Amino acid sequence: MFPPTLRHDLAASFVVFLVALPLCVGVAVASGVPAELGLITGIVGGLLTGLLPGSSLQVSGPAAGLTVLVFEAVRLYGLAALGTLVLAAGLLQLLLGALRFGRWFRAISIAVVEGMLAGIGLTIIAGQLYAMAGAKAPGSGLGKLAGLPALALDALGSPGALTALAVGVGTVAMLALWPRLPARARLLPGPLAAVALTTAAVALLDLPVARLEVNGLLGAIRPPGLDDLSRLAELGFLGTVVAFTLISSAESLFSAAAVDRMHDGPRTDYDKELMAQGAGNAVCGALGALPMTAVIVRSSANVRAGARTKASRVLHGLWLLLFAALLPAALEVIPLAALAGVLVHTGWKLIPTTQLLSLWRRHRGEAVILVCTAVAVVALNLFEGVLLGLLMAVVKTAWETSQIHLEVDRGDEDGPIRVTLTGNATFLRLPKMLDTLEALPRDRPIELELSGLRHLDHACHTALTSWAARHNQEGTPAVSVPALTTT
Repeated sequence: MFPPTLRHDLAASFVVFLVALPLCVGVAVASGVPAELGLITGIVGGLLTGLLPGSSLQVSGPAAGLTVLVFEAVRLYGLAALGTLVLAAGLLQLLLGALRFGRWFRAISIAVVEGMLAGIGLTIIAGQLYAMAGAKAPGSGLGKLAGLPALALDALGSPGALTALAVGVGTVAMLALWPRLPARARLLPGPLAAVALTTAAVALLDLPVARLEVNGLLGAIRPPGLDDLSRLAELGFLGTVVAFTLISSAESLFSAAAVDRMHDGPRTDYDKELMAQGAGNAVCGALGALPMTAVIVRSSANVRAGARTKASRVLHGLWLLLFAALLPAALEVIPLAALAGVLVHTGWKLIPTTQLLSLWRRHRGEAVILVCTAVAVVALNLFEGVLLGLLMAVVKTAWETSQIHLEVDRGDEDGPIRVTLTGNATFLRLPKMLDTLEALPRDRPIELELSGLRHLDHACHTALTSWAARHNQEGTPAVSVPALTTT
């Protein structure tokens, strides 16, 4: 007899394996790399990262959120450089975890993260529509979107493209309808069921669609060479490493926070989890595989399946290894259009369509940041889009916290005018302050009361001093200004 905990974990590991298998392969294909590299990352995420401390129930592997960045990196630097990028990012994650930076990733604005994921989702959807039709996708996000009308026209004139599109659309439809089926009908996870059913339909009807190509795992391993490691001296290459590090770390730790809300077990140690992700990425980089993150789809499936300990995620890595080693030919019957359909559905789930309207009603500024970040990710690239979103979030926070109130008490006609300032006096509110002060009569003394200020920055200190000096030089009664100090 198995211990009760192990029985739960064993059952959950099979569920996670069935969810992870099509996603590992699909993410690799969408990233423009061989399918085996996605399987290697899934295996490392289970067997290595799954054993390490940090979070007990979340599952790591290749993530749809990094497909755009990986695709661009491979296009710019070549597939041989991927291992170096991932290895360097993993080592940087280990360093950040050792320096206890893990908790600080929770300070990233949720609107920026959701905007990043929405932009990635839009780019994935656009790119995989080309994959459905068997066409080559343009390099940029805007190019993908702009080329969709021409893609539709070309597909209408090609029976082969229409057939592949039908397979892909059918996969998306099954994934959308799967959660609405009775519980007994949903014994298999949605992604696996959709891929299995479309694969069976293609085989039975003998449809002329492209299928997945899979080679052995050992042949896919590409350790970084000295020439690739030397590219770490290039500024653009280092920027890509930083982007890998920040985005994979943020996605992993946000996933950990979400998973912690789904169970009553031990909470995540964010610094240890960041180091666990770093160790996994370092090994993936040494093998030339895809980068990994903790992913909410597999993690939530693990929790819902009744996992109790980290044994479930370790076992799911073992099942991936056995399947890839013993049954690689089983993957070669899968139509590429079916995998594209899985990724289109995954990309759609990354877009917070239901939350955006309520966010607009309750926190309009956050909704603007989300949309602008998503648009920037599509129009520019992932790294620049996230930087723009972070900048907007900082500016919004600075604007909201720099609230200042000016109260003007004119008193008697012959007496001084008393101006009381309360709140936070920062350069963002200088126009409001100076407009109020300069509108006061020039022929009466003025007293400034600054004791109610919680913060007075250098710009405001200088502006108030200059205004007082200018007011005095005009020959009017002197302005009474207390000693100004910055805090």
